[in-house]
Amino acid sequence: MAEIEIRDVCLNYDTPAGRVTGVQDVSLDIDRSEFLCLVGPSGCGKSTLLNIIAGFIPPSGGEIRIGGRKVDGHGMDRGVVFQDFAQLFPWRTALGNVAFGLEMKGVPKDEREAIALEQLRLVKLDKFVKSYPHHLSGGMQQRVAIARALAYNPAVLLMDEPFAALDALTRDDMQRLLADVWRETRKTVVYVTHNVSEAVYLADRVIVMTPHPGTVKTEVQIALPRPRDPLSVEFLDYQKKLLRELGQMQN
Repeated sequence: MAEIEIRDVCLNYDTPAGRVTGVQDVSLDIDRSEFLCLVGPSGCGKSTLLNIIAGFIPPSGGEIRIGGRKVDGHGMDRGVVFQDFAQLFPWRTALGNVAFGLEMKGVPKDEREAIALEQLRLVKLDKFVKSYPHHLSGGMQQRVAIARALAYNPAVLLMDEPFAALDALTRDDMQRLLADVWRETRKTVVYVTHNVSEAVYLADRVIVMTPHPGTVKTEVQIALPRPRDPLSVEFLDYQKKLLRELGQMQN
């Protein structure tokens, strides 16, 4: 059953050079518990589409439904994780950051702290509950952001290049952690990335988008068992397939 239904979505905006179409005629069904990656060159509308799904930007045309309900602004059925480390509140501890959404929902203190502790355990930060963001590394801050997005139990997790600013070793660790979290929570995930290897490692399905205007070029099902070995021949074959699709756009 489709958790997210995207129908004929487009977005137009005005620039000094005239009207630009950022996203055009995108239609997708995303199944419940599916991990879907959006890849493509800069300007292909990946992040724009994610922001439309999040409800931060209204589409110029078409519609999106989550759980059968039309998206009309941001809702608590969607958790969002961005690339920017500054998404955390610097004056709140890790525990306080993770509990924030529950606090906004009016969940009693003892209950929200218990939930926040469980989410921090899930991302392996239960020993850092009293730490403030400036005491944490970039990877640890992103783990707090993931825990915060999961704490109020959204149906959908939206992630916009959350590991792009991390060093290569930390990024590899975070990919493994996210794969583990997804296996345990079975959330529906829409994940934007420029990194083809990351998409093959994480996704059930990869959507390749084309730029100017941004639309769906093709989709690739990743039929690999988990956990995945990035050095296996099959893994590298999927990487090559996606790189060929992306390379054709540049010819």
